[in-house]
Order: sequence, then C-alpha cells, then structure tokens
Amino acid sequence: MTTPWGELLLARYPDDPRDRLRAWDASDAYLLRYLAEQPVSPAGTVVVVGDRWGALVTALAAHRPTQITDSFLAQEATRANLARNGVETGAVQLLTTQDAPPERIDVLLVRVPKSLALLEEQLLRLAPAVHENTVVVGTGMVKEIHTSTLRLFERILGPTRTSLAEQKARLIFCEPDPALKRPASPWPYTYTLPDGVGAVSGRTVVNHAGVFCADRLDIGTRFFLRHLPDCRGASRVVDLGCGNGVVGTAVALAEPDAEVLFVDESFQAVASAEATYKANGVPGHAEFRVGDGLSGVPDGSVDVVLNNPPFHSHQATTDATAWRMFSGAQRVLRPGGELWVIGNRHLGYHVKLRRLFGNSRLVAGDPKFVVLKAVKQG
Repeated sequence: MTTPWGELLLARYPDDPRDRLRAWDASDAYLLRYLAEQPVSPAGTVVVVGDRWGALVTALAAHRPTQITDSFLAQEATRANLARNGVETGAVQLLTTQDAPPERIDVLLVRVPKSLALLEEQLLRLAPAVHENTVVVGTGMVKEIHTSTLRLFERILGPTRTSLAEQKARLIFCEPDPALKRPASPWPYTYTLPDGVGAVSGRTVVNHAGVFCADRLDIGTRFFLRHLPDCRGASRVVDLGCGNGVVGTAVALAEPDAEVLFVDESFQAVASAEATYKANGVPGHAEFRVGDGLSGVPDGSVDVVLNNPPFHSHQATTDATAWRMFSGAQRVLRPGGELWVIGNRHLGYHVKLRRLFGNSRLVAGDPKFVVLKAVKQG
C-alpha cells in the first residue's frame, strides 16, 4: 500500500498466499491522503475505530494511536502488519469493542462498518470522550455510506457533511457539539424467541450491536434449530461461529451433561452468547472463546461441531472462512464425530464436505437452506 509516508507491506489474517483480497481499500487510502494534505495533524489521543486489517494504525503508528475493533482477525492482522513493517506492537494500543475506551479523544477516525447498529453503539460509547475541538473523520466506500450513516453521526456527535467521491470512496466530516443531547444506547438488545424452535422456544436472547439479526431470529437459524442433532452422550460440543449463542444454548438446554464451547471471531458475538446463556439459567458447563475458528482446540477432542459459516468478508464474497471452519472441524472431531452445517442451498457446501470428510448427508432442506452432516472417519 502506498501512503503519504511511504510504502507499507500489508496482509489479511490469517495470511494465505492464495487469497487475492487486499488488506486495505480506496477508503483507507483516501483518509490517509486527507490527513497528510490538510492542516490536520494527528496529535493528542488518536483513536481509530473499525480498522479492518490494521492498515490505518500501521500507517499512523508514529502518532501512537488506539485501535478499537470488534474483530479478533483484524486485531491479529494488525499485530502481524505492525511487525511486518518494523513497528513495535506497543506503538499501537489494541482495544476491543468490549473494552473501556479512552477518557479523552482528540482525533477520532472511523472506518464505517457494515452494521449500522455497531456504528451507533460505538459512537454512543465514544461520544463522552469527544470534545468540541476533536477532529472527527469517517471513511468508507460509497456503497457503504448512506443517509442513515450521516444521520447517526449528526444525532450522536454533531453537524456532519461528506466529501466528494474518489475512487468510489468517500469521507465523512463531523463537527462535535458537546451540548448535543444524545439518546440512550439501546444495546444490548433483548428479545424472546418464538415457539416451535426446539429447546430454546420462549427463551431469552441477548444481542450486542453488530451481531447478525440483532432484533429477531433469522430464518436460517430458525431452520437449523428445528433440525439439531440429538447430542445425548456427547461430552463436548462446539457452536462454531456462535453469533448470539442461541444454537449452543439449545444444545446445553437439551443435554445438560454436554460441555459446550461457544467460539466466534467477533468480541460482540461472544459477549452476546455468554449473556444469552446466562440469561436462561442453563445448567451444565460452557466455555466462551474469541478466536480464529477452532485454532487452539486440541485434535480429536470434540464430539459434535455445529456451524453456520459466513460467506462474506466485509463486502467480498468468499468461501475461505467456511473452508477454514470445515477443515478445523475435521481436525478437532473424534473418529465418528459429526459436523452439522446450515447454509444457503446454492453455496454447495456438500462438495467441500465430501472433499474433506469423504461423506456428506442431507439432513433437511427447503427451497433456501440445507442442513448437512459429515462424519469423521476412524
């Protein structure tokens, strides 16, 4: 990546030579050019929110910025990119969306997230630290910035305008108004599940901002809940890519003797899963882990893996995450252990499962979704 301060060598995480997706885009470059060309020199406490792969904080490392992210992968990418460019890790403070933010912010740079709810929650959390002289600049691709995006900045921080587009990217400029009366945060959001979804029917779900389908049960998970395996006799079950944890909670309610591991790369998701689990007073033992899929889980230590893999990485459509999840499941399952997958019918996950496991069985399907089972051979 070419920046006003020189060339940077950047990669996504985990680093895959076959992955042609870059670790930055035109909106990152646009923001950095603006900061270099305008009489706005990052000084004081610099906070960067939503830096997707660490490109922004790596470029601004001399200003010792604080990065706030919901993504474990983004945080690991940042560490790797700092090292790749000879920057000491301590030059950047790495915080998650669940950590307390700095008490004062002098420069606030916001990479607009896909989730409007996450943007709302983060601006509300950061607003008390912003003062009238804080420089606030957002950035994103044109297709990511909508009227609703600008209204959020205006409603929470102050008057907002946008730049002209460059290479399909746009900047957001906001003038903080300390006198602005801000709304109370609606997050985390709690709702009750409908009947007809198995063990979790009528149960409580707790969702932090940014977690998929925060205010209702999505139709894919609803279908999965109706076709979950009988986990009686299973000692260790993984809800892989757990989101708000409703699938793992259903298993724990149906089989209290099973130990359930909830894992996701989103800090917001794992916090939601733990809150959902605790809100329902589930007996038994559970573990909640933020990480890169099943990395760190011992080989051959799991009886059942339940998975609803994402097929997007930000705006890009990719099967890389699903492939890593399936490969990880094949590694951690005991002989005879089962991977259960819910996915859109058109994604063709049965082909990947047959390549990895040598088998794939259709458990249930409708015009949109399929539930597939693959068994690890002895």
